[in-house]
Amino acid sequence: MALVVFLKGINVGGHRTFRPSILAKRLKRFGTINIGATGTFIIPKSVGRVPLRKAIRRLLPFDVDIVICEGQEILGLASRNPFAGQRSSRHDIVQFVSIQAKRQRPRCAPPFTVPTSGRWYVKVFAQYKRFVIGVHRREMRAIEYLGQLEKLVGGPITTRSWTTILTLARLLEAQSSDS
Repeated sequence: MALVVFLKGINVGGHRTFRPSILAKRLKRFGTINIGATGTFIIPKSVGRVPLRKAIRRLLPFDVDIVICEGQEILGLASRNPFAGQRSSRHDIVQFVSIQAKRQRPRCAPPFTVPTSGRWYVKVFAQYKRFVIGVHRREMRAIEYLGQLEKLVGGPITTRSWTTILTLARLLEAQSSDS
């Protein structure tokens, strides 16, 4: 099964910028598929995680955290549909999934909001294996509060929108049916 690579904290607010499409081309020996500008890739070929991490680090002009998971994990999450029954049409609310570098119990068990009092910017309502699931307001301040999730969850995470996760699941399903 394919691997899914998430680079943490790139192309955000003008910091650590690069073109993921170029990185994907340079990683073509792995069959790399680039998903947008957030540093998300599918690696359909069978490859070890250590050589893959080394290859990515060698090609980037800055140090970056790399989170790798099995494509099956993404498919499992998508099949659970954790946002079922929630309104997704509000333009000011973003459904997100934060991926832990490794599976661990959160220090602060869901559900919880950030901040804990006053107007919320981030709501975490579930955890499924290494995925922390919630919604955040589409405001600059929400980025600050999303950054606090690492402390609450208890380790490194990187966050993607639910639409990105669904795109990954669709592509992974297509890859597995082509094989």
